[in-house]
Amino acid sequence: MDRIASLFATKKNRIISVYFTAGFPQLHDTVTIIKELAHQGVDMIEIGIPYSDPMADGPVIQHSSQQALENGMSQKLLFEQLATIRQEVSIPLVFMGYLNTIMQFGFERFCQQAAHIGIDGLIIPDIPLDVYVKEYKTIVEQYGLKFILLITPETTEERIRQIDAVSSGFVYMVSSAATTGSQQSFDTEKQAYFQRIAEMKLQNPTLVGFGVSNNSTYEAACTYANGAIIGSEFIKQLQKQSSISLAVSTLVSTIKGS
Repeated sequence: MDRIASLFATKKNRIISVYFTAGFPQLHDTVTIIKELAHQGVDMIEIGIPYSDPMADGPVIQHSSQQALENGMSQKLLFEQLATIRQEVSIPLVFMGYLNTIMQFGFERFCQQAAHIGIDGLIIPDIPLDVYVKEYKTIVEQYGLKFILLITPETTEERIRQIDAVSSGFVYMVSSAATTGSQQSFDTEKQAYFQRIAEMKLQNPTLVGFGVSNNSTYEAACTYANGAIIGSEFIKQLQKQSSISLAVSTLVSTIKGS
């Protein structure tokens, strides 16, 4: 079953995808967080695989990644934690990680195990497009996984078309060329970028990520894309609130403006 395609087919807009780092705040919080996000109406979840040098991530997610590693999180343990997740959660689940750590595990072995436990797609931001097509695309497709590629305001139209042709699932619209992190609003330049992409009418759905932290940025993203990805703001709530349930409910109400 193609859960990602089904999501975008049934919900054309206002999709909320939430990122969190596996093994944070506590080592064995992963399944609890996934279940709570699904229970409280999040549409898709990106499970971050902690890495010592996450170049695309801002300080909040970097800190969560470092803490998860110190807690003892590993890819082997993550697969063990998620072994029966599909008995409890039906929404799309995507792994986000960096190539080096996945290569250490073994790329094909990683894809095989991800598919086995019911992961729907992969986001690996440091694989260049041409390298993905040449070396990894066949393996990813062999195991029925979607592969989500990123575009930024600096990505040329020609390159965006190439990325759209190769991507499956959706295209990840990075709101800026900087690292991840919360923003209070998107300026006119960023909104012009969102509009430019919308007018290209890509074959894949789009989600805006990096900087979505409140109702204002969420609404701006939804004006031009199918929805938004929230990461740093959720990590902050996991640090702030007294329980995972409260962290999720606070995030959802903040994003929805309710």
